[in-house]
Amino acid sequence: MMKIGITGGIGSGKSYVCNLLKQRGLSVYNCDDEAKRLMTESPIIRHQLTALIGENAYRNNELNKSVIAEYLFANAENAEKVNGIVHPVVKQDFENWTKEQTTPIVIQECALLFESGFSDTVDVTVEIYAPKEIRLERAMKRDNATRQQVEARMASQMDEEEKRAQANYCIINDGKADLNAQIEELFTQLNNQITK
Repeated sequence: MMKIGITGGIGSGKSYVCNLLKQRGLSVYNCDDEAKRLMTESPIIRHQLTALIGENAYRNNELNKSVIAEYLFANAENAEKVNGIVHPVVKQDFENWTKEQTTPIVIQECALLFESGFSDTVDVTVEIYAPKEIRLERAMKRDNATRQQVEARMASQMDEEEKRAQANYCIINDGKADLNAQIEELFTQLNNQITK
């Protein structure tokens, strides 16, 4: 089984590309969604977050999002501590999930694939790339956010050119390049690798 990690900055369209891949019958593991689920469901995360932040980390058996957010954004060190609790559980969950899949290729959608060290859980990395101005416009529209808010979020992520340099493959999603043709070309190359 080949595991493909798909990443990209805010507004790059990685979720859109992953949906195209789902339509082709591929299974997709969304790290952000699963991390949110596991922060509530995982006894390991619950225990460690409560030990780190206090009893108010959870309220009515649910994650206390405002308390977690306040802790996370207080400083970078706090974010690292939370990530140090959550990421290993998500990685293990992804491994467990892959064992249940029956297709020769599975997809991991991960916004922070390189920053969080998740690139070591996949065989191939693909960057979904779009110019900054296009990503800004998409994110502002999608999230009903101001330019300043989106730029602040972008500043907290790895530079797109750096991601592009680290990725094995790049798909351009600028609204002009043919996404389906690029996906076809990518899978032709990957299938050649699998059959060698």
